[in-house]
Amino acid sequence: MNRLSQLIAALAASLLTTSAIAELTVGVSVSLTGPGSGLGIPMNNGLKMWPETVGGEKVRMVVLDDASDPTKGVQNARRLVSEEKVDVIIGSGITPVAIAMADVAAESKTPQLALSPIQLPPGKDAWSFRMPQSNDVMANAMVAHMVKSGVKTVGFIGYTDAYGEQWLQALTPRLEKAGIKLLATERFARADTSVTAQALKLVAANPDAMVVVASGSGAAMPQLGLVERGFKGKFYQTHAAATRDLMRVGGKAVEGTYVTSGPVVVVEQLPDSHPSKQLGLKFVADYEKAQGAGLRNQFAAHSYDAYLLLDKVVPVALKAGKAGTPEFRAALKDALEAAPPLPVTHGVIDFTPTDHWGFVPDTGVVMKVVDGDWKLEK
Repeated sequence: MNRLSQLIAALAASLLTTSAIAELTVGVSVSLTGPGSGLGIPMNNGLKMWPETVGGEKVRMVVLDDASDPTKGVQNARRLVSEEKVDVIIGSGITPVAIAMADVAAESKTPQLALSPIQLPPGKDAWSFRMPQSNDVMANAMVAHMVKSGVKTVGFIGYTDAYGEQWLQALTPRLEKAGIKLLATERFARADTSVTAQALKLVAANPDAMVVVASGSGAAMPQLGLVERGFKGKFYQTHAAATRDLMRVGGKAVEGTYVTSGPVVVVEQLPDSHPSKQLGLKFVADYEKAQGAGLRNQFAAHSYDAYLLLDKVVPVALKAGKAGTPEFRAALKDALEAAPPLPVTHGVIDFTPTDHWGFVPDTGVVMKVVDGDWKLEK
């Protein structure tokens, strides 16, 4: 090899090395299989909408399937930080999985953008930020609607896991404050195919309304069971059920159901002054062009909002160090906490050093299933 060839080869190697150092590596763990796939698949579809660069940096995205299993989620998280050397972890959309992953984020000092509303002990969420609205935010909207609708008593049926427990914790004090009595509480596992015994107890309690805490297509099963056992009162579902899978599986049994959600699902019905309207309209148009008319959902928007957020904070973090370094990851955490309020498709998000939830208390909306479609309750 002559001198000129050696120089060209050295320059090429240098450029390749520089490019690799500058590359932003995003590690993702979502449920592409298992009971949570109804959430994970649209979340992955939202990730596919990201551009090739974020904050001016080329993106390398590594997507792994956690199969809706916390153990697998931890394995994925460890692989992402140890083998893939990711700058940020995104996921999971399943609450118990995302909670388990948070330990890895904290140990490795890697920011986590959780795609589910995870509750963590005080001081344990230093590296975890939530992209969905908190259960508290959604419970505010749900209970306010109950009061407006004259509901005086409710029954509760929810998952046996962290999502169900956290919703019960959010709902109970708000019901008490509103003077609404919780008459009966029942639980079921995500993999259950029937809630006959639970439904009989709840129907016997005869509440004005039932609250179902479940996700995706699985949210229809307990409601179907309650309708089959003769319950004719109101139904309320949480933001994990804000998908057309609820209507596809539930059919006529879910007509009239009230579902809490982020505003993007009914973005056309928002007032023009809403800070998320233009972003939401663009997201919905792009998503439905790729996935099909009417298929927008809460979950895909969360993973897309992660892009909107990172696009703003990555340039700030780069001032402290290059992507791929501990300095950059620490600066990314600081930038997330220091960023000014940012409109995303689900509202305005504003993380602080003491608040890694972001969304303000009135972010949630309530939708009603009318003729197989969503109608914004006003």
